[in-house]
Amino acid sequence: MKRQLPAICLAIFLVPAALAAVPELCGECRAERFATCGGLLEGAAVDANGGLWAVDLKSGRVLAIGDNGKCTERGNTGGQPNGAKFGPDGMLWIADKQKGLLKMDVRTGTVTPIVNSFHNEQLRGLNDLAFDAKGGVYFTEPYGSNALKPDGRVFYLPPGKDARLQLVSDGLSFPNGIVITNDGENLLVGEFALKRITSLVSPTSTNPFEFPLVVVSTQGGYGPDGMLMRPDGMLLAANFRAGEVLVWDAARRPLGSIRLPADAGLDTTNIAIRAGWLYITEGDKGEIWRVRLTK
Repeated sequence: MKRQLPAICLAIFLVPAALAAVPELCGECRAERFATCGGLLEGAAVDANGGLWAVDLKSGRVLAIGDNGKCTERGNTGGQPNGAKFGPDGMLWIADKQKGLLKMDVRTGTVTPIVNSFHNEQLRGLNDLAFDAKGGVYFTEPYGSNALKPDGRVFYLPPGKDARLQLVSDGLSFPNGIVITNDGENLLVGEFALKRITSLVSPTSTNPFEFPLVVVSTQGGYGPDGMLMRPDGMLLAANFRAGEVLVWDAARRPLGSIRLPADAGLDTTNIAIRAGWLYITEGDKGEIWRVRLTK
C-alpha cells in the first residue's frame, strides 16, 4: 500500500522547481537548443538588422548565427575575444583578452585595434563592454585579480577620435560582465570572484549622493558573467558554472532563474535579447540556447 506524503511535504519538494522559472519574464522558461558552434562561446550580440552574433574565446572566431542555427565565421580577432557589442557606428566592438579593445566591420571582417595600453603599460586582458548614451564605451579588465587580490579594473573610453582612456575603478575582484543603468547614473559590474554585482558611480553621473555598493549577491556556480538590463529595469546575469541565468526586478529583488536542461553544459557566459527570445551562450559544449519571453 502506497503512503501519501502530507501536503506540507509536497510543498517543500515543489519549491526548487518553482524557483527555476521566472513567471514575470518567461513563464516556465523552457530553454531550447538553437545552435551548436563549438568552442567557448561568449559575447552574444544583436546588430541593427536583428542579426545574432557570438565570439569564440578559444579560436578567435567571430560568428554570425543564422535563423536556422547555422554558425558562420565572419572574421577572427587573432586573439581571445571575450565580450562583444555593436557600437553606435554599426561596428562590432570586441573586448579581447589578448588584443585589447577592438572593432570589426562585419561586412568585410576587417578588425581594427582601438586601445590596449594605459599609461604606457599593456592592459592585462579585457572581458566585457557596454556603451553609454553618448557613444562612450566602458570595459572590464579582470585578469590577474581574484577574491584575495582585488585589483581588477574598469575603464571608460569617451566618444571622439582624440579621446583618452580613463580609469573608473581599480579595486575589483575579477570584474566580468558590465551594464549601465537605464538612467546612466551607475555601472553594474559582476565581481565574478566574490559572487556579487557591484554598483559603481558613472563618471558622467550628476547625482552627488551616489557611492559604490553591492546590489545583489549570487549563489551556486562560480559567479556572474555577462549581463543585460531591460528597459523596465529588470536585470539578468549569466551564472557561470551553474547553467542558468539569474533575474532580478528593478529593485534588485530576486525573481528566479532560467535554467538550461540537464543535457546542456554549465558554462553559461553571455546573454542577448532578440525578437522576443532570450539567447544564452554556453561555453563548455559551444552551444546557444534560447527561451521565449512573455514580456
